Amino acid sequence: MNHSLLFMVFLRYNSNGDNMIRYYKTNDQNQTIEIKQMESNCWIDMKNPTVEEMNKISKKTNIDLNLFTTVIDDEEISRIEEHNDVKLIVVNYPYITEKDIKNKYNTLPLGIITNKDYLVTISIRKSEFLNPFRNSSVKDFFVYKKTRFILQILYSISTNYLKNLRAINKEINQKEKTLYHSTGNKELVNLLNLEKSLVYFITSLKGNDVVLEKLTRGNILNLYEEDKDLLEDAIIENKQGIEMANIYREILTSTTDTYATIISNNLNVIMKFLAGITIVFSIPTMIASFLGMNVPLGKVGSSDFSFLLLVILSILLSILVAIILKKKNML
Repeated sequence: MNHSLLFMVFLRYNSNGDNMIRYYKTNDQNQTIEIKQMESNCWIDMKNPTVEEMNKISKKTNIDLNLFTTVIDDEEISRIEEHNDVKLIVVNYPYITEKDIKNKYNTLPLGIITNKDYLVTISIRKSEFLNPFRNSSVKDFFVYKKTRFILQILYSISTNYLKNLRAINKEINQKEKTLYHSTGNKELVNLLNLEKSLVYFITSLKGNDVVLEKLTRGNILNLYEEDKDLLEDAIIENKQGIEMANIYREILTSTTDTYATIISNNLNVIMKFLAGITIVFSIPTMIASFLGMNVPLGKVGSSDFSFLLLVILSILLSILVAIILKKKNML
């Protein structure tokens, strides 16, 4: 058993068991429908497959098993491979997880394997961006038009990055508002996690860009004129994603540095205020401590109003000191 299969066995016993294989085809009404059995020119959609499932599909489609196992790795890079009449295209797509708040936005590889009879998509998780294809919601989508199907997937991934980048930008703006009055590290940590997600996005987008540029040569997929337009649109969207991610990362880096200084200043203001309050409240304590000693106070000590006079004196001195500190911006 090679390393890829060992990895798959490990994944199988450490996953939630949420795996499946589904088959789709385009019917006579040009609608995408799910079918029970594999047939020629169908789409095989694999999510978190086991070794046994991959073996089964490998034998039925006559596709090398290693092409399946190499894709099931959450750190797989974008690339293109050709083996006789079989083509493997690996691209990374964005996904959102609510389970790990520290890394809400991340990327995962999607493998697209095709030969003359079948098209297979394989990923560790269910790729939500493929739902419009499963539900027959994509315009001019036909399962049997494999080249166009691949380009539509690549275009969908590119637009999905833009959608997630806009969501990240909204989160950045929301967290900026809370940072104005923040004195803790939680908000800064959240921004750093968003910056980490942007690094993942930039890396994956650049890898996808290399794949898209290779496809423009026309020696990997047979491109018709309308396919070239779709590929060009996917490249434009992908490059826009790279530009947006870089801009948001620069903004985020600048924002993080700026608000780290603001948080430090907020703490300084609080410490200065507390120091001023301490000085003001220490005056009555000092007077009470001094007069509490065994020292003669003369007529003041024998007066019935001595306690009231001392309280008034303490209050007046405290107010005077508070005014002085206020003018010095310490209160």
